[in-house]
Amino acid sequence: MSCVFCAIVSGQADAVRVYEDDDYLAFLDIRPIVRGHTLVVPKTHTVDLTDTPAETVAGLVTLGQRIARAARASELAADGNNIVINDGKAAFQSVFHLHLHVAPRQDGDKLSFAKGLVVRRDPDREGTARILRDALARL
Repeated sequence: MSCVFCAIVSGQADAVRVYEDDDYLAFLDIRPIVRGHTLVVPKTHTVDLTDTPAETVAGLVTLGQRIARAARASELAADGNNIVINDGKAAFQSVFHLHLHVAPRQDGDKLSFAKGLVVRRDPDREGTARILRDALARL
């Protein structure tokens, strides 16, 4: 299989499973940024956010929220969570099967999740909004 997450879903590749139902699988990230870093994937292969049905994304986020709650209520004692979907190569997506990261966080853990990210100003906010509004109207 060319998709490692499809191989994990089918049982052809190993993963430490956290949760599974008919539609989704959650498992620990093989390269965690923090303890408890979990990936949530739909069992049906889709590449990224733009080719995934909205109801699938909603279910993905709902399960991610449950895992975030579990991280707070467990001995992991998370104070918060980073919930992230990297959508496309330009956004650092490295496995092209839609997935949601749930990364439990501790106050003062010093992890810089978006290190190097600087606040920028859009010189034409109204123009940018118009571009997006027009594109939304065409979808």
